[in-house]
Amino acid sequence: MPYSFTFPNIRREAAALWQLAWPVLIGQLATVGMGVADVAMTGHTSAAELAAVSLGASVWSIILVTVNGTMMAINTVVAHEVGAGAYHKIPHSVRQALWKSVGVGVVAVLAANLATLLFNHLYLAPEVNARASMFVHIISIGLLPFAAYRALYGYSASINQTKPVMVIALMGLVVNILVNWVLIYGHLGMPKMGALGCAVASGTVVWLDLIAIVLWIRIAPAYRSSYPFDKWEWPHWPEIWNMLKLGVPIGVTYFAEVSVFGAVSLLVARFGVITVSAHQIALNFSSLVFMAPLSFGIGMITRVGQALGEGNPQRARFASFVGLGMSLGFAVISAIFIAVFRYQIAAAYTSDVEVQQMCAHLLLFAALFQLSDATQVAASCAIRGYKVTRGPMIIQLFAFWGFALPAGCILGLAPQWLPFAPSEPMSASGFWIGLVLGLTVAAVLLTVYLNRLSRERAYGTA
Repeated sequence: MPYSFTFPNIRREAAALWQLAWPVLIGQLATVGMGVADVAMTGHTSAAELAAVSLGASVWSIILVTVNGTMMAINTVVAHEVGAGAYHKIPHSVRQALWKSVGVGVVAVLAANLATLLFNHLYLAPEVNARASMFVHIISIGLLPFAAYRALYGYSASINQTKPVMVIALMGLVVNILVNWVLIYGHLGMPKMGALGCAVASGTVVWLDLIAIVLWIRIAPAYRSSYPFDKWEWPHWPEIWNMLKLGVPIGVTYFAEVSVFGAVSLLVARFGVITVSAHQIALNFSSLVFMAPLSFGIGMITRVGQALGEGNPQRARFASFVGLGMSLGFAVISAIFIAVFRYQIAAAYTSDVEVQQMCAHLLLFAALFQLSDATQVAASCAIRGYKVTRGPMIIQLFAFWGFALPAGCILGLAPQWLPFAPSEPMSASGFWIGLVLGLTVAAVLLTVYLNRLSRERAYGTA
């Protein structure tokens, strides 16, 4: 049936999406909170320990985000099966996703440990290099269970069960803080481990998250019609290959986005401590706000996939644009909030007046890119609901690496061998303008792509 954009239809779809998204949002914030707790608690030991955690966590987070994206194929697969009423197919898909997680997890562990070789080229103090490398070696024990957890996370979200993920993430945050307190500072008779205690805590929490979601699936009635643990099943390589074809482009996209932001942070470092501090604060706050449109996007994969699974591409198109509208609406509110309260936000992070002034200036750019960032993540997630991932990957690679970073370098560094470069480097502002422009390119191209794809599927015309 066709879906018209009337208020009752929009309200019903928005309510259904919100029901999926709000637990995911709280869970995402709890996950981000673990990283904040790691840095804040280690910061009370020594500068060397804090540097080790910061460097190690940068490698960990890039690998983690890439694994997360690569495992997201299960969201789309299960959502389509739910929409088609093919609950008998879901256990097989989940079991194959778990086999896939083994391979992805092993590759991630190897990649993380090899990445520590980069520390040898950063002119670090030997103590910091050794501690950061050991941090990565220890915390990498959590990558294999994380890949499996994300497979079960996607399965749970796609059968409309997102609250367990929220509860588990909140429990993980509490456990992480407690274990950090014991191991970082050496309480309850344990040795004072500093940064390495933080790595043990975070790696352990991921294993506990996996155990918790397995137990929840075993116990909760909502999973009985699609219970995946009732029998043993060997890998089915064609199924795993299909999931890899869906998931790897998402992982590459996530890696491209995170690595560009990481590259900008490294390039900004040449402009001094004040600029670096202001940049990191603005980026950190933007990352927190980004959790909301990302949560809408995860819910959109489920809503769009279920609609397509039931053979209703008109509802899939309707769900895509209602979700896009919700993400953009939130972005408008968050942009206004950031622009109005930018000085207060900066003051909440630091008491340094110079850093506050610089940060407040950069937060204006952060407010501006809320609109394009929310649009691009929502559109890309809706497209993934159609089991299409390579097109968004190409668009986002171009937007981030082909546009945002080069534009940022031209404006921020002002290389004089380029005739159209500004006469003076714009410092961090130039890089943030590049990010705004790159995200805008991604938002426009992905929205056009989504419109053509959804129209073609719904009505047979592009």
